[in-house]
Amino acid sequence: MQRLLCILLITIVFIMGSFTNDEPTAKEIVAKAEHNIHGLSSVAELTIQIIRPSWTRSMSIKSWSKGEQYSLMIVTAPAKDAGTIFLKRIREIWNWLPNIERVVKLPPSMMAQSFMGTDFTNDDLVKASSRIDDYTHKIVGDSIIEGRKCWKIEMIPLPEAAVVWSKVKIWIDQKDYLELRLEFYDEDNKLVNILQCSNIKVMGGRTIPCKMEMIPAEKKGQETVIIYNSAIFNQPIDDDFFTTQNMKKAK
Repeated sequence: MQRLLCILLITIVFIMGSFTNDEPTAKEIVAKAEHNIHGLSSVAELTIQIIRPSWTRSMSIKSWSKGEQYSLMIVTAPAKDAGTIFLKRIREIWNWLPNIERVVKLPPSMMAQSFMGTDFTNDDLVKASSRIDDYTHKIVGDSIIEGRKCWKIEMIPLPEAAVVWSKVKIWIDQKDYLELRLEFYDEDNKLVNILQCSNIKVMGGRTIPCKMEMIPAEKKGQETVIIYNSAIFNQPIDDDFFTTQNMKKAK
């Protein structure tokens, strides 16, 4: 009888274990990928290359971020744009324009517009919306990118969310939680932009893609490339750094 009970108990444990799902949810995957690229805080120096069929130009940017709530970016080159600053503080976006020495609050309608003539939107770089809180998330498949097995996740904005896109598809590496590809769709469910991430290496103690290419789906020969030149993660940054009063002092 004892042996029968033991076998029965083992069988029940096995059956219950078969229903246990250790896989992270789609939302958890996206959250971990976001944390992986930003950490608790980050300071980075970037080069942005705008590529067109007949010309190219470059910008240099220094950026600071703290979680999802705070970020600040300052253009350091070329000279005509140097000193332009974008600040995100919780849900508010501010722009410092050195030519007129004014701070301007950006309305939500401007988030869909081009960031300084690039193929990235203001929302892509300033991140007024949240990939974690403003979307639903669903794993819809997997594939191989850059030799890495990735989850394919579909993100649909919540009805009340003020976001640019009607749908975003994102491919996240299953080993290091790296965002390797994103597709952005408009309100007609038409593919608008593709973001490809590559040149994976260790920078600032974290494994990250150091090259990001934003490619418009229907504009041949056009793209914008962001290259990480340096990055430091998880250094303390006070919340007061991310204020409109501090924008003119940022260097």
